[in-house]
Amino acid sequence: MTLRTLPRTRFPSAVLVAVGLAAGFGIAQGTGVRALGGAVFAAAGVAAGVLWLRRRGPGAAAALAALYIGAFVLAHVLAIGVGMSAWLAVSLVTLTAAGVTFAVADRDGRDAR
Repeated sequence: MTLRTLPRTRFPSAVLVAVGLAAGFGIAQGTGVRALGGAVFAAAGVAAGVLWLRRRGPGAAAALAALYIGAFVLAHVLAIGVGMSAWLAVSLVTLTAAGVTFAVADRDGRDAR
């Protein structure tokens, strides 16, 4: 009898980006504790950063980290500065950041190393 191993799959870092931005916001808004939403945002960002560094190297990891943090800032600018609905702003930046992340870091199986 031989043990069959499951094929190795790559967890998509774009999911972490979406969770960090959307769930982080939802938790902050739902609980009223902004720090809790910030902790979700930070934890997802660190986890995604580790994947980016392993998969694409330091340059791409830095660029994707800047995108992630920039999306967070842009959601605030759109909601507070422009007057867009908060959920719409978060949805737009989340879809954009997760889409770019998928294209850069998750779409194919090649690694930097």
